[in-house]
Amino acid sequence: MDAGCVPEYVLRPVGSVRSPLLSREQCPKQGREGAPDAWLEIDPAFADALDGIEAGSEILVLTWLHQGRRDVLKVNPRGDLARPPRGVFSTRSPDRPNPIGLHRVEVMEVGGPTRLRVRPLEAMDGTPIVDIKPVLPRIEEG
Repeated sequence: MDAGCVPEYVLRPVGSVRSPLLSREQCPKQGREGAPDAWLEIDPAFADALDGIEAGSEILVLTWLHQGRRDVLKVNPRGDLARPPRGVFSTRSPDRPNPIGLHRVEVMEVGGPTRLRVRPLEAMDGTPIVDIKPVLPRIEEG
C-alpha cells in the first residue's frame, strides 16, 4: 500500500493519565511488573461515558504513547539486545507506526464524575487516553 494514499484519521483524547511515573525509563514493560496505581482524568465533556464503571470493574485503557517513535518497524523484544529483532506488531513495544497502548487495569476508586484510580498502570504521567472499554467475561463454549 502506498503511504501517500493512506487516509488519515483523527483521534481525540478523552483524558490523560496522572501517574508517579515521569519518564519512559521509569515505566515497567508491563503493568504486572510493578506498575503503580494511577489516576485516569477524563475530560468533563466525556463524563457521561463513565456511567456504569465502578470500583472493582476491570477495564481496558487505550492510550496514545506520545513519546513512542513512529518510524520503528523492528525491535529487540523487551530491549534485550541478545534477542533477535522482531517486527513491532509481534511485540508490545511503545515504538510503532501508531503508538497505541493497551492496558488491562482494575478500577480501585471512582473519584468524582471524571476520575478513576486504577491499578496497575505502566503509562507515564501525561499520557493521553484514547478510549476505555470494559473487560468482558469469558464465555465458555459448551
